[in-house]
Amino acid sequence: MNVEKIDADVVNKLTQNPHSTRDGEREKVLEVAIGREVRAFRRQQEVTVAELAQSTGLSIGMLSKIENGNTSPSLTTLQLLANALSVPLTSFFRRFEESRQAVHTKSGEGVSIDREGTRANHQYNLLGHIGSNASGVIVEPYLITLTAESDVFPAFQHGGIETIYMLEGEVDYRHGDDVYPLKPGDTLFFDADAPHGPEKLVTLPARYLSVISYPQNT
Repeated sequence: MNVEKIDADVVNKLTQNPHSTRDGEREKVLEVAIGREVRAFRRQQEVTVAELAQSTGLSIGMLSKIENGNTSPSLTTLQLLANALSVPLTSFFRRFEESRQAVHTKSGEGVSIDREGTRANHQYNLLGHIGSNASGVIVEPYLITLTAESDVFPAFQHGGIETIYMLEGEVDYRHGDDVYPLKPGDTLFFDADAPHGPEKLVTLPARYLSVISYPQNT
C-alpha cells in the first residue's frame, strides 16, 4: 500500500460518519483542530485569505468558516487546501489525536521545593508542572511566601519570562536597575535573565504567584 493510499485512508477514517460521535463533541474538536492547522500553514507562508481563496476556488466565507472550526470540510476541500499550501493532507490532523494534559492541585497541596531563594527563607510551592508538550513551552507556577524570617534576595537570575501577581502583603521588587512597589492585585511581567527579586519586605506576610515560562529545549 503506497503512502498516498494510507493518507487517504487516514483522512476518510477521521472524516466519515461525524454524527456518530458522542453528542457531536468529537466532530467539533476535529473541525477546530483542522481550522487551526489551515490558519497556521497559511500564516506561516504569508498567504492571505483572499489569495488562498483564489488559488483553491473556495470562497473567502468558506475559508473563514474552516479556519474558525465552524464547518466540516470535505476530503476534496482538504485536498485543495493541501495542494495550495504545499503540505501533506494529513498534516491538518496532526494535533487532533495528541494527548492534552491537565494538573489539578488542590488548596494547600502544592509541592514544597528548594530553589535559589530557599536559603533566604523564601517558601516555594510548585502548583503544577507539565513536561514535554506540543506547545514547546514549559510553564512553572509557584506560590511564594515571605515571612518575618525571610531575607531580601534581589539577585535571582534564570532564563525565560516571569510573571508575578501579588496576593498579600507588600514588597519592593527589583528588576535590573528598577524597583517596583508591589501591592495586592499588582502584576510584574519581566525578562528573568536580569537580576531580580524582593529588595524590601514592606508588609508581611507576603504571598505572590510567580509563573515562569521558557522553551522546553532549554
